[in-house]
Amino acid sequence: MNIDEIELKMMKSIDSLETKYINIRAGRANPAMLNGINVDFYGVPTPITSVANVTVPEARQLFIKPFDRSTLKEIEHAINEANLGINPTNNGEMIILTIPALTEETRKNYVKQAKALSEEAKVAIRNIRQDANNEIKKAKLPEDEEKSRLEDVQDLVTKYINIVDEKQKEKENELMQV
Repeated sequence: MNIDEIELKMMKSIDSLETKYINIRAGRANPAMLNGINVDFYGVPTPITSVANVTVPEARQLFIKPFDRSTLKEIEHAINEANLGINPTNNGEMIILTIPALTEETRKNYVKQAKALSEEAKVAIRNIRQDANNEIKKAKLPEDEEKSRLEDVQDLVTKYINIVDEKQKEKENELMQV
């Protein structure tokens, strides 16, 4: 495993963290909140974005207008099943999601959730380091080359742990803004 492969794996950990952060809502409407919610579309689980147009008319509202009105009930059901903590409103033409304002307690819980996700990312990065270090040691390289490669891996770990910390601070700031 070369340094580029190790760095690629660490980048994937950061990407995964960012994807998980999107699902922690910050009191603002974001179509990404619906990622992972599938609608039963003629017996086939289909992402909401494939059966409806999702728009953000205001900072705290999402409009979900299905391409086929007959899927309104299925979309509403899928949103209820997803436990977003938001009750969908069906007006016969579209579904409206109104995102409630976050309370101080809710904000703190979301910050805890963000910290937990950051810790998971750090653990993933450390596991990548451990795997890389084990491979380097198994390779039976000359002592100075082995030491150099181990240092390179550690430099990458430090770099990516710092990126995780930055992302966490950004998310905390976003969550704590009123």
